[in-house]
Amino acid sequence: MKIIYIANARIPTEKAHGYQICKMCEELSSAEAEIELWAPTRENPIKEDAFKYYGLKQNFKIKYIKSFDFIRYDKLLFKKSFYLQSLLFFLKLAFKKINKNAIIYTRNPELVWFFNLRRLKTVYECHDWFGKKKKIALICLRKCNYIITTNNYIKKEFVQHGFGKNILVAPNGVNLEIFNINIFKEEAIEKLGIDESFKKKISDKKILLYTGSFRTMRVDKGIDEILHSLKKLNNKKIFFIAVGGNEKDIAYYENFAKDIGVTEICIFIGRRAQTELALWQKASDILLMPFPDKAHYRYFMTPLKIFEYMAAKKPIIASDLPSILEILNDKNAFFCKPDNVDDLAEKINYVLNNKEEAQVKATQTSKDVLKYSWDKRVEKIINFIN
Repeated sequence: MKIIYIANARIPTEKAHGYQICKMCEELSSAEAEIELWAPTRENPIKEDAFKYYGLKQNFKIKYIKSFDFIRYDKLLFKKSFYLQSLLFFLKLAFKKINKNAIIYTRNPELVWFFNLRRLKTVYECHDWFGKKKKIALICLRKCNYIITTNNYIKKEFVQHGFGKNILVAPNGVNLEIFNINIFKEEAIEKLGIDESFKKKISDKKILLYTGSFRTMRVDKGIDEILHSLKKLNNKKIFFIAVGGNEKDIAYYENFAKDIGVTEICIFIGRRAQTELALWQKASDILLMPFPDKAHYRYFMTPLKIFEYMAAKKPIIASDLPSILEILNDKNAFFCKPDNVDDLAEKINYVLNNKEEAQVKATQTSKDVLKYSWDKRVEKIINFIN
């Protein structure tokens, strides 16, 4: 099977979609598909290649399509910069020779339309619903051969809009070899190699952990609620660690924590490799995922961190949202009301004071995550396409 994964995105990128795209290519190649990843040339602050940056096997090819980077002028061109960059990228693709038996795999609806015109088979992977661009996106996807959605709510939207066939629900996955490691908290802290002063600071603390990007398009992903809950709990035996922010967001939340008086019991750390993230999770006592109650989070998200958390075998507190309830349940996680500081603080207290129940749920979660490995996801997708 020849697959060309085309991503109109900066590769590599610090955002989760970049890892997900490259990880899918790695797993498709491991499943004996012949795969290439095509992406436009873009100015990139990341100087490592994608394989090293994401810690992946170099078992597929990445082909960069030379394209002028209008995105670098976004402060001058605003939204036009993306449209101009996309247009030029598509024009470049128009002149690329492609084997007629190749399958085009993408997360861009307009590329589906473009390659359907060239009579190539197309696979569209959908991670969110379309908002204001819905009408155009659905027109582009009318002749798509296969649609893959990451949850049932997205599939329902497609069905309601007349897409009745060839839709597969395939949630995201996790690298179990990295995150399902069997070490204790103290050993994980040692392996992290943190300095002695910080190690001493957290040595007798219950560690609350959040991993992943801190904000998306200036929308907070729950860290402000966590900080306010720390203030409400007023428990000096608790320490909060957030791992995965960029410099701008780290500075923002450091100031936020200072303003509400919790700066002594929290720390914000930049992006880390998955192997280190796994250690931070094993060093923690509770994993937090208090997403806000907005349309994307409520119905359409399937974040990678859900599966990474599950593999860590630690108690999880997550927002009580329909999208999360597709993966987690009352037997393997604790739930808080979204956008509710009081309820989040109450749940943190409850988990800390009910260790036996928390451990039972954590153990169940580590069993439930086994069906969400990347290789099983890819096997499901290949069988669907075949």
